[in-house]
Amino acid sequence: MNRTGERAVFERIAVRLAARFHGLASAETIGRLVADSYERLRATSRVDAHLVVLAERFAAERLTALAQAEGRRGKPVPEALFVCSGNAGRSQMAAALAAVRGAGRLHARSAGTAPAAELELVIVEAMAEIGVDLSPEFPKPLTDELVAAADLVVTLGCGGACPVLPGIRYLDWTVPDPAGRPLTEVRRIRDELDLLVTDLLTTIQYKENA
Repeated sequence: MNRTGERAVFERIAVRLAARFHGLASAETIGRLVADSYERLRATSRVDAHLVVLAERFAAERLTALAQAEGRRGKPVPEALFVCSGNAGRSQMAAALAAVRGAGRLHARSAGTAPAAELELVIVEAMAEIGVDLSPEFPKPLTDELVAAADLVVTLGCGGACPVLPGIRYLDWTVPDPAGRPLTEVRRIRDELDLLVTDLLTTIQYKENA
């Protein structure tokens, strides 16, 4: 896509998001985040055919997080952000498990400090075995809006690359990287994450009821 075509596509996306986020973000902010989201995903993604669709989804997620972080949109439940390096394995599994096991008590996002080109297929397979569909997901870069909107940030092997902000609870889970591992090992990692997520939800439930 040439630059003229890109601008036309960005403008159409920005119009749709402006209607969706009316009063929550300026037209300038929306336009900037749309273009930035597209460029960030294009730098790493292999799914060129659907890149515009993914960029719109990612920009919408960032706009929601920005509105939450700046107090223009409420958070009916706690926001958790799961971060690993590639956002192709552990953080995707953990966020999906948190969404399923939380049953509406927690909203989960995931991101990567150095996003991979695509999700590990064995990850998608292992999660499908327990009824969790990761096929629509894609690696996303970590951005300031996602961190600022979080009540809890769980890091999984990304070291000091995740920014630390005041007022946010941080946890670090030492879980093996499933990249390149056989399905049997990925299942064990999945089940370990499931236990960690279940324990985390118990803690959040206690704090909400305290």
